[in-house]
Amino acid sequence: MSRRSTSAKALGRSYGTERALTFSVGLLAVLVCAVVFGVSFGLFGRYRAQRSVLDPMALTWLWRHPTLTQCLGLAVGVVLLVGGLWWFFRSLRPEGRPDLELDRTPDTALTVTAAAIAGAVQVDAETVEGVSRARARAVGDVDNPALRLTLWLFAGTDVKKVWEELDTRVLARARESLGIDVLPTAVHLELDTGTRSRVV
Repeated sequence: MSRRSTSAKALGRSYGTERALTFSVGLLAVLVCAVVFGVSFGLFGRYRAQRSVLDPMALTWLWRHPTLTQCLGLAVGVVLLVGGLWWFFRSLRPEGRPDLELDRTPDTALTVTAAAIAGAVQVDAETVEGVSRARARAVGDVDNPALRLTLWLFAGTDVKKVWEELDTRVLARARESLGIDVLPTAVHLELDTGTRSRVV
């Protein structure tokens, strides 16, 4: 896997799995609803639509095959339990904040912490014209670092100019300082409504 794709995956970590799970649950619900509507409107036979939800024939089959029914129920329960535990621990797992080792020679070691990276980028981003404040976060792993950057802009700020200065100065300086060619960055822009004009 390339450096770019791994870092891009780190940027989208909070959304990819949630979207896939939501889509799967929604698709399953749509299919179940379609079957229920089909049965109620008689698409599977008028006699079938008039029968109870707990079909006596199905209940009879279940009573005649108790071992198979119990095994299926147990398997479904185990799958739900394992899936629930996986999702629970995944939600509690902290997101990676990589510390970059700039020098890995045996006698000396030079490590830049994730907090230092984020702090430097944040301070540099706040010097961009039109930016009232910034927040940076280093994500990913040691071999594939990435950034999440949130900028609060003053009203009337030229967004294109902010983006150009951010790319050519702030992020370029971060890549040069860390000695890497690629530093994928997710940028979130917001209008700063915290500042109020003072009436004299």
